Amino acid sequence: MSTSRLIPTLLLMIVTASGSCERSNTGAPVAEPAFRPDGSLTFRKLDGTVLTRIVIEIADTQQAQATGLMGRRSLPDRGGMLFVNEVPRMQSFWMRSTPLPLDIIFIRADSTITNIVKRTTPLSDERIESTEEVQHVLEVRAGFTDRYGIDETVTISWERLDPSTS
Repeated sequence: MSTSRLIPTLLLMIVTASGSCERSNTGAPVAEPAFRPDGSLTFRKLDGTVLTRIVIEIADTQQAQATGLMGRRSLPDRGGMLFVNEVPRMQSFWMRSTPLPLDIIFIRADSTITNIVKRTTPLSDERIESTEEVQHVLEVRAGFTDRYGIDETVTISWERLDPSTS
């Protein structure tokens, strides 16, 4: 290929590739955080039948909860982020820096689901709230709850992965 054709081709490749990356304040590309498997979560019907199991990232620190899934453009189909709180409380979320539509599941201390907000609007400042005090909140890909039949009659159980086996 001639030099006169190579330069425009390389520029096009660079522009196309850079369009899929976020940029920092300095203009440098910011890598999307990788999904981190911290544990597993099981959804069960009232009779104990397992509906599905997923791998979860666990957000149990103030920093992890403040960051959540911000900046994520992907999430495994059977993956999610579980927000863990020491005591039940009212919960409120927004999607301001989250480009991925989500289903948000609010979970009581007894592992029952209080409410689900389906197919959130990416990058929105709209408040997404629990209808009562909850101990956990689970974020999964939009459509997950419909696909697996997750509703307010379902219970959850979860566990951390043993870090010595990873």
